[in-house]
Amino acid sequence: MSKAIYWQRGESLDYVNTGSTVIEANSIIDLNKHRIAVVGTSINPNEKGSIHVTGVYKIPKTDSGEIKFGADVFFDGTGITATAGSNTPAGYAAENSAAGESQILVKLLG
Repeated sequence: MSKAIYWQRGESLDYVNTGSTVIEANSIIDLNKHRIAVVGTSINPNEKGSIHVTGVYKIPKTDSGEIKFGADVFFDGTGITATAGSNTPAGYAAENSAAGESQILVKLLG
Protein backbone atom coordinates (compact mmCIF):
# COMPACT_ATOMS: atom_id res chain seq x y z
CA MET A 1 0.00 0.00 0.00
CA SER A 2 1.26 3.48 -0.87
CA LYS A 3 1.66 6.03 1.89
CA ALA A 4 1.77 9.82 1.90
CA ILE A 5 3.76 12.18 4.08
CA TYR A 6 2.02 15.39 5.16
CA TRP A 7 3.81 18.41 3.71
CA GLN A 8 1.78 21.60 4.27
CA ARG A 9 -1.78 22.94 4.49
CA GLY A 10 -1.69 24.24 0.94
CA GLU A 11 -3.34 27.66 1.09
CA SER A 12 -0.05 29.12 -0.11
CA LEU A 13 2.56 27.33 -2.17
CA ASP A 14 6.19 27.97 -3.06
CA TYR A 15 6.67 29.36 -6.54
CA VAL A 16 9.92 30.05 -8.43
CA ASN A 17 9.96 33.09 -10.68
CA THR A 18 11.64 31.75 -13.81
CA GLY A 19 11.16 35.06 -15.64
CA SER A 20 13.53 38.01 -15.94
CA THR A 21 11.41 40.60 -14.09
CA VAL A 22 10.03 40.90 -10.57
CA ILE A 23 6.53 39.51 -10.07
CA GLU A 24 4.84 42.10 -7.86
CA ALA A 25 2.81 41.17 -4.78
CA ASN A 26 -0.93 40.72 -5.49
CA SER A 27 -0.29 39.98 -9.17
CA ILE A 28 -2.48 37.31 -10.70
CA ILE A 29 -0.57 34.50 -12.34
CA ASP A 30 -1.88 31.81 -14.63
CA LEU A 31 -0.79 28.32 -13.59
CA ASN A 32 -0.51 26.57 -16.94
CA LYS A 33 -4.12 27.32 -17.97
CA HIS A 34 -5.44 25.11 -15.14
CA ARG A 35 -6.09 27.77 -12.47
CA ILE A 36 -4.85 31.11 -11.19
CA ALA A 37 -2.98 32.16 -8.07
CA VAL A 38 -2.30 35.49 -6.35
CA VAL A 39 1.30 36.36 -5.54
CA GLY A 40 1.78 36.80 -1.79
CA THR A 41 5.01 38.82 -1.79
CA SER A 42 7.06 40.22 -4.65
CA ILE A 43 9.25 37.52 -6.18
CA ASN A 44 12.57 38.44 -7.79
CA PRO A 45 13.79 36.61 -10.90
CA ASN A 46 15.17 33.14 -10.14
CA GLU A 47 13.95 33.32 -6.54
CA LYS A 48 11.25 31.47 -4.62
CA GLY A 49 8.24 33.19 -3.12
CA SER A 50 4.70 32.42 -2.05
CA ILE A 51 1.53 32.29 -4.10
CA HIS A 52 -1.98 32.01 -2.68
CA VAL A 53 -4.15 29.32 -4.25
CA THR A 54 -7.19 29.61 -1.97
CA GLY A 55 -9.17 32.48 -0.57
CA VAL A 56 -11.49 35.21 -1.81
CA TYR A 57 -10.01 38.11 -3.77
CA LYS A 58 -11.39 41.30 -5.32
CA ILE A 59 -10.27 41.13 -8.94
CA PRO A 60 -10.89 43.44 -11.92
CA LYS A 61 -13.84 42.32 -14.01
CA THR A 62 -13.50 42.47 -17.79
CA ASP A 63 -16.92 40.96 -18.50
CA SER A 64 -19.40 43.80 -18.99
CA GLY A 65 -22.41 41.61 -18.18
CA GLU A 66 -23.92 40.48 -14.92
CA ILE A 67 -22.24 37.58 -13.10
CA LYS A 68 -24.31 35.82 -10.46
CA PHE A 69 -23.07 34.56 -7.09
CA GLY A 70 -21.73 31.02 -7.48
CA ALA A 71 -21.17 31.22 -11.24
CA ASP A 72 -17.95 29.73 -12.60
CA VAL A 73 -15.56 32.51 -13.59
CA PHE A 74 -12.42 32.62 -15.70
CA PHE A 75 -9.26 34.74 -16.05
CA ASP A 76 -8.74 36.18 -19.53
CA GLY A 77 -5.23 37.51 -18.88
CA THR A 78 -6.53 40.89 -17.75
CA GLY A 79 -9.45 40.19 -15.44
CA ILE A 80 -12.46 38.02 -14.68
CA THR A 81 -15.09 36.94 -17.17
CA ALA A 82 -17.94 34.43 -17.21
CA THR A 83 -16.77 33.21 -20.64
CA ALA A 84 -14.91 29.89 -20.53
CA GLY A 85 -13.50 29.57 -24.06
CA SER A 86 -9.71 29.48 -23.90
CA ASN A 87 -9.66 31.41 -20.61
CA THR A 88 -8.19 29.96 -17.41
CA PRO A 89 -10.57 28.69 -14.69
CA ALA A 90 -10.36 31.08 -11.72
CA GLY A 91 -13.03 29.80 -9.34
CA TYR A 92 -16.51 31.11 -8.71
CA ALA A 93 -18.18 34.45 -8.07
CA ALA A 94 -18.36 35.12 -4.33
CA GLU A 95 -20.97 37.84 -4.85
CA ASN A 96 -23.49 39.06 -7.40
CA SER A 97 -21.84 41.50 -9.79
CA ALA A 98 -24.11 43.75 -11.82
CA ALA A 99 -23.51 44.61 -15.46
CA GLY A 100 -20.95 47.39 -15.71
CA GLU A 101 -19.25 46.75 -12.35
CA SER A 102 -15.46 46.91 -12.62
CA GLN A 103 -14.52 44.42 -9.90
CA ILE A 104 -15.81 41.14 -8.51
CA LEU A 105 -15.09 38.94 -5.51
CA VAL A 106 -13.76 35.55 -6.61
CA LYS A 107 -13.31 32.41 -4.54
CA LEU A 108 -10.19 30.80 -6.03
CA LEU A 109 -10.40 27.17 -7.13
CA GLY A 110 -7.94 25.96 -4.53
